[in-house]
Amino acid sequence: MSVVTDLQRLRDSLAPTDRMPVVFLGHGSPMNALEDTSFSRAWTELGQSLPRPRAILVVSAHWMTQGTTLVDVSAMPRTIHDFYGFPEPLYQMHYDAPGDPELARSVAALLASHHSDVDDTWGLDHGAWTILKYLYPDADVPVFQVSIDMGRDLAHQLEIGRALSELRDRGVLILGSGNVVHNLRALRFGGAPQDFAVEFDKLFEDRLTVRDFASLADRPKLGNLLRMAHPSVDHYLPALTIAGASDARDDLTFMTDAIELGSVSMRSFVFHAR
Repeated sequence: MSVVTDLQRLRDSLAPTDRMPVVFLGHGSPMNALEDTSFSRAWTELGQSLPRPRAILVVSAHWMTQGTTLVDVSAMPRTIHDFYGFPEPLYQMHYDAPGDPELARSVAALLASHHSDVDDTWGLDHGAWTILKYLYPDADVPVFQVSIDMGRDLAHQLEIGRALSELRDRGVLILGSGNVVHNLRALRFGGAPQDFAVEFDKLFEDRLTVRDFASLADRPKLGNLLRMAHPSVDHYLPALTIAGASDARDDLTFMTDAIELGSVSMRSFVFHAR
């Protein structure tokens, strides 16, 4: 089936809505799900200000695939505790929102040219549920995840965002979760932010503000600074997805721009239609 046909089927199956925002949240430590922090409070406030979506599509740093983009079609996505060494109450937390298998399958079809496929084994990893519990605490909005293909270049994730942007006019909130800087090898517990972290975070802010997304996806141009900020780009790619899903009709708002533990940027941002 062609992309045009898939788009038309999606348009026919979902009623038009006001254009939804697209959101990227720096999720940081899983402990934010357990503690009252400036970040968890900001996520709660954001959830209260967002329009209520028909469904939520999450692109998380913690679902990585190679050579394919998977879409979770689970009817009831499981809560994944994909971390270790944390307090037991964190492992008792669950986010029991329903999935949306029909919509998820339509998204997989929409992404067919990006080597997409469906999956019913994933669920919601901690990049998703630790922030969703604040955005929509009643867990009453259908949610499903889309993976990041680690086998492709950075610009591929911009393309994924562009393909998904159609959903914004059908009541779907596209939510990216990762960190603009994420280098766990360079943590400073209680220390000042690393120079490279400050530099990359500022570069990202500046380029995003002027919509220079191509520079943010130019690995050779970003060079060693990118390698220092992201020994692996898994936490960076969701930010590019959200950038790709935005357009010139959007205003940009930044929030929670602190750098934690020396080398983890908690910068978050929202693109919202004027």
